[in-house]
Amino acid sequence: MVRIAIAVEYAGDAFEGWQSQSHRRTVQDVLEAAIARIAAHPVRLHCAGRTDAGVHATAQVAHFDTPSVRPLTAWVRGVNSYLPAGVRVQWAVPVDEGFHARYGAVARRYRYILQESEVEPALLRGRVGWFHLPLDAVAMNAAAAALVGDHDFSAFRAAACQARTPVRRMYAASVHRSGRYVIFDFHANGFLHHMVRNLVGALVYVGKGAHGPQWIEALLTQRDRRHAAPTFMADGLYLCGVDYPARWPLPEQGRIIALPRIPLL
Repeated sequence: MVRIAIAVEYAGDAFEGWQSQSHRRTVQDVLEAAIARIAAHPVRLHCAGRTDAGVHATAQVAHFDTPSVRPLTAWVRGVNSYLPAGVRVQWAVPVDEGFHARYGAVARRYRYILQESEVEPALLRGRVGWFHLPLDAVAMNAAAAALVGDHDFSAFRAAACQARTPVRRMYAASVHRSGRYVIFDFHANGFLHHMVRNLVGALVYVGKGAHGPQWIEALLTQRDRRHAAPTFMADGLYLCGVDYPARWPLPEQGRIIALPRIPLL
C-alpha cells in the first residue's frame, strides 16, 4: 500500500460541506468517486479539517491509501478530469504510513474576507462575507491581539462542538483593511466548531462600535457563548493551509496563503 497526500482547492458554496453524506453532494464524496476511477478501487479520504457548507479552501490537505501504482500526475490531472467544477486537486505526493492529514497536523490557517458596503454583493455572493455599516479595522485588530496565546475558547464554540477540550493555542490573529474589504487572519493549533465565524462575529461588533476592543478579552474570561455575538455567515471563510512537522515536507509547506483575486481589491 502507498499513502498519497493531496492538497485540494474548492468553492464551498458549490457543495454541502466536506464530510461524506448520503446525498453524495459533498467535497469528500466527489473526490472519493474521482480518485476511485483512477485507482480502480474504492478509496477513503482523511482530511485535515472538515469544513462546513459554504466554507471554501485554498489548501485542504487529505490523504488516502492505495495499492495501485500510478504516476503522480494521475492523482492530479487524472482525478481533476473526473471532478465537477468548484473543486480541484493542486498537488499529490507520496508520504510514509506515519502521515495522517488530520492527526499529524500541528496547526491550521483560516482567512475571512468581508466586504463592507451599503448593498450586499452580487458578483461575489457566496465568496465574501458582508456588512452594511462602516467598520473600524484598527479597533478590530487591537481586539484580535487578545486572542493570541493559550485560551479557553468556550465563548466562541458552537453548541454542537464535539471537541474534548475548548482550549486552543492561537499563534496569530489579525485584522486589516484593503479598500472596502476587511481581512481576518487566524493561525492556531486547532479550531473549534464555528470558532472562526464566531470570532469574526465578535470582532465585527467591536468594529461597528457596539463594544470596545477589551470586550474580546472579557468574553474569553467569561467562557460563555451566550454573551458573545451571533455566528457570522460562512461565505467569506477560507481554509488557507495546514502545518505539519518538518519530517513531512509537503509542497508549499502544506499551505497556499494567496487567495483568488477579488475585483477592485
